[in-house]
Order: sequence, then C-alpha cells, then structure tokens
Amino acid sequence: MRATSQAIHAGRAVLVLLLALVTWGSALSPSSAGQAGNAQALVDRSRITLEEFVAVQEMGPSVTALLQRAQAVLIYPQVLRGAFVVGGSGGSGTLVARDAKTQTWAGPAFYSFGQASFGLQAGADAAQVVLVALTERGLTALLTTRVTLGGNVSVALGPVGAGAAAQTAGISADIVSYSRNRGLFAGIAVDGAVVRVRSSLNRAYFGKAATPTDILVRRSVKNKNANGLLDAVKKA
Repeated sequence: MRATSQAIHAGRAVLVLLLALVTWGSALSPSSAGQAGNAQALVDRSRITLEEFVAVQEMGPSVTALLQRAQAVLIYPQVLRGAFVVGGSGGSGTLVARDAKTQTWAGPAFYSFGQASFGLQAGADAAQVVLVALTERGLTALLTTRVTLGGNVSVALGPVGAGAAAQTAGISADIVSYSRNRGLFAGIAVDGAVVRVRSSLNRAYFGKAATPTDILVRRSVKNKNANGLLDAVKKA
C-alpha cells in the first residue's frame, strides 16, 4: 500500500511538472523577441504537421474531406504524453478559422493542451494532434479562454484507412480529432482534455494583446509570417 501511494504521488508530481512546462514554458523566454520566435517556430511546425497528415494515404482523404466543412482547425505539432500510474499529456498548438462568407482563413491564435489520465500505465511518448471544428458551437467553444473537450463540446475520432473519406459524411460531432504517434494513425482519445488560450504567445506574435476573437473573427491583427500555414490549410 505504501509503495502504491508513493507511486501515485510521484506520478502526480510528474503530471503537474509536465503540464506546467507546457503551459507556461514560453513565459521563461527572456524577451518578447524570444517569445515571438517561439511562436513562429510553432506556426511553422503546425504547417508541416498539417501537410504530413494530408499527404499520407491512411488519413489524407479523410482530413481533406472534413476540411471542406471545417470552421476551424487546431493543430498540435507535438503532444507529450507521460505516465507512471497517473499519466498526463500536454502541448502547444495553433488555431486557424475560416470566414463563412469569404471562405478565407485567418490566424493563428495560440493554445495549450492538457490532459490527465489514471490507472496502471507506464512509459512516455509524443503524438501529433489535429482537431477539426465542424460546427459553430465547436468554433465558439474554442474562442473562449478555456474549453474541456467532450464536456463543453462533443468530440469524435476521425476515421482512417480505406473508405475513411466516405465515412466523414456521417459525422455530426462539434470537433473531430486525428492523431499520429510514431507514424501510426491510431487516434488517441482527447475526451477530458483542456484547451486553453496562450495569451502570451498571441501578444508576442502580433505585437500587442489580442484575443482569439480579435485574431480569428474581427481579424484586427495579422502577421504575414503566418501566410505559409494559412496557405497550407487552404490547399488542403
């Protein structure tokens, strides 16, 4: 019993440290220029991640089919997952949104991802995650400061493999999730994950304080260095 209790406490400590590093890590940057550099690197990795998802046969047709209906796309180039009795995952990503009238994409706004899990488990790995918001409810939830996936909005795993593109027509969830882990496209469950706005990265990237609504709906701020990511989403 004592050993189990110690393991649980150790696992919790690891989880807290992991989520803290992911959520506040960029705040350790010594300057706004450093923060802006971190943000641009995340934008560039997000573009590469989306291009890789679209390019592979197992997932590309399905992702592309859903992007035709998408109101927004949230891309996490790296979600770190660690577990020792108590597990957790965390990462940072970028959200881009489409204007329903003009069909043009805007963004990105920056977000974190955090998720805790419990049970007998061990090990650590990393995954890439793409969340496609299909409904206005899904987009509206993501525009808030904090949203719990599967709680505030419904989430479904995106279909992969043969015939996956055809299966997307029957999906009615607010958000559809895709993930890749070591080249395998087996979806990880994101229910219970908490998505939060990273205000410090938004401020650094656009040169002033900006909410997701400012960036994605009002479009009152822009950064030309995001054009590569926006073009990749448009092409997909």
